[in-house]
Amino acid sequence: MTTVNSGKSWRLKSLRRGLKMSWELYVILAIPLIWLLIFHYYPMYGVQIAFKRFSASKGIVGSPWVGFQYFTKFFNSFNFKQVVTNTLAISVYDLIFGFPFPIILALLLNNCLRPAYKKFAQIVTYMPYFISTVVMVGIIIQFTSPKVGVVNYFITALGYPEIDFMGIPSYFRHIYVWTNIWQGTGWNAIIYLSALAAIDPGLHEAALVDGASRFKRMLHIDLPGILPTITILLTLRMGAIMNIGFEKAFLMQNPLNLRASEIISTFVYKTGLASAAPDFSYAAAIGLFNSVINLALIATVNYVNRRINEISLW
Repeated sequence: MTTVNSGKSWRLKSLRRGLKMSWELYVILAIPLIWLLIFHYYPMYGVQIAFKRFSASKGIVGSPWVGFQYFTKFFNSFNFKQVVTNTLAISVYDLIFGFPFPIILALLLNNCLRPAYKKFAQIVTYMPYFISTVVMVGIIIQFTSPKVGVVNYFITALGYPEIDFMGIPSYFRHIYVWTNIWQGTGWNAIIYLSALAAIDPGLHEAALVDGASRFKRMLHIDLPGILPTITILLTLRMGAIMNIGFEKAFLMQNPLNLRASEIISTFVYKTGLASAAPDFSYAAAIGLFNSVINLALIATVNYVNRRINEISLW
């Protein structure tokens, strides 16, 4: 018993000594922890709204429990198939075509022999990222306008009739995804360029001695060197596959393309806030369903990566 007490006393003294010696570091660490608790963990208290018939007059605690009533309501609604299909279709489309572009750009920039051209290419590809969503959507609408748009100007110049791109549902996904790729490729390539900079130059020197071409060195040295980074980012991307940028989708929506542009985030907004009779519990249930799917996806992909590549988030 005396040994146990002395062990606890020694650990407490060691803890006090560590706090006293490095208190500045603990203060710095406390700031993001407090932010995390306030903005990420405390709001979880409101998740119970999804299982209650929420009334503002009664508050969260006083509102009656209804169980999974709102989840069932969403699953049985005519909107369920449409919003889930649209969300998955846009997200998977963006993942398949958008995820490889930053990797390819980073590999090409890393192997560029002319520093001036490399710097110019980086600036040109990074710049679109700093365009705000509202301005970006305004540019898209102006460029695709059937009357004054540049795209339709070339179409009519070739002798074809003008096309109302924003009014045809089948065009919405293509416009959304490819403008996303144009805007984010340069910025997303930064992390891959950082990973490429950490590759041992001796590997390239040895490959040069063996007569390997630049393409083969890119394929057999650069690409395997950034594979852990690719795996981690792909896992994170899979965990957010049900989360599509609300602002851009909402701003690009109109009555003509609503069949293809209505996604979970815009549907939640309209149900919980923009409706004449907002249903907070119903909107919370839809949002929670979305989060649970994302959690299941990121856990599954992380498990598969850990078993296959021995690379995982946890």
